[in-house]
Amino acid sequence: MALILNIESATDICSVCLSREETVLALVENDEGNVHSEQMTLLIAKCMKEAGLKLEDLDAIAVSSGPGSYTSLRVGSSVAKGICYALDKPLIAVSTLQSIALASLEEEKVIPGVYIPMIDARRMEVYMAMFDHNNKQLTNIEAKILDENTINDWIAQKGPFIISGSGMEKSQTVLKSTNIAFSKVLCSATHMVNLAYASYKNNSFADVAYFSPTYFKAPNITVSKKKTL
Repeated sequence: MALILNIESATDICSVCLSREETVLALVENDEGNVHSEQMTLLIAKCMKEAGLKLEDLDAIAVSSGPGSYTSLRVGSSVAKGICYALDKPLIAVSTLQSIALASLEEEKVIPGVYIPMIDARRMEVYMAMFDHNNKQLTNIEAKILDENTINDWIAQKGPFIISGSGMEKSQTVLKSTNIAFSKVLCSATHMVNLAYASYKNNSFADVAYFSPTYFKAPNITVSKKKTL
């Protein structure tokens, strides 16, 4: 009866859930944005308290591996690795896009279909990949500028296409095909549960020392134009 702490920090949503095998025991989230460094450990403590369990009871820690926000992913990764080191627990890396695709598949139940989770990046850019109705990844993860031709190469071949994630609303402004549907599924630690448990059963663990999320981009840091003394 594997007890897994799931940490999702790829986007503005800071999300933590505790699961036993494929059952969610507790979920705590904060969607205020840019609060991950302040709230992550507090959310974990609250989640464990709601379930009446302790960190020592865990069998593994699962963390969203991105792509997504550079800073947010670093926070989630650092906290997860810290718990693993302190308690000698294994680390499970879960693809953010795959978890969104799976959640969208379970909600929309469009079979056959191509699921395209998108994570909002800067301006009209998104991180995206395509998955089939078995949650098998069909394309590499890419950072793409959204325009009316973004998925043209696929439109004539397969479908329907179900777009989800934080980049969904942005995609609606440019992707107008009648073969496209839009799902409101966003990042959540609950979407990681099935994938994390599958990895646990297969002993598919990340190397705690060398694990690093899929960033794609460095943080967007601007230099102040104010003159210094």
